Amino acid sequence: MDVLDVKELRLSELPPGVKAIIKSHDESEFQLTLLEMGCLPGEPVLVEMIAPLGDPIAISIAGYYLSIRKQDADKIWVYLS
Repeated sequence: MDVLDVKELRLSELPPGVKAIIKSHDESEFQLTLLEMGCLPGEPVLVEMIAPLGDPIAISIAGYYLSIRKQDADKIWVYLS
C-alpha cells in the first residue's frame, strides 16, 4: 500500500513535495511550541525536503519554512488535501 493511499497519517510519513492539512497533535510537552510556530489544525503544510538520514524535515507552513525533528513530526497528524 502506498503512503498516499492513506487518508490520515503522521507528518513524518509524508514524502517531499506532498501537501497536506494538519488535523491534530499528539499530547506532548512540545505541543504548545508547535502551535506557536504555526502548526495549527486546519493549516496547509508542504514537505519541502528531508535530510539524507531522515532527520530533520523541512516544511513550508503559514508562509515560511520550518525545520523540525522527525520525532516532533511524528506527533503531528495530517490528512491529504
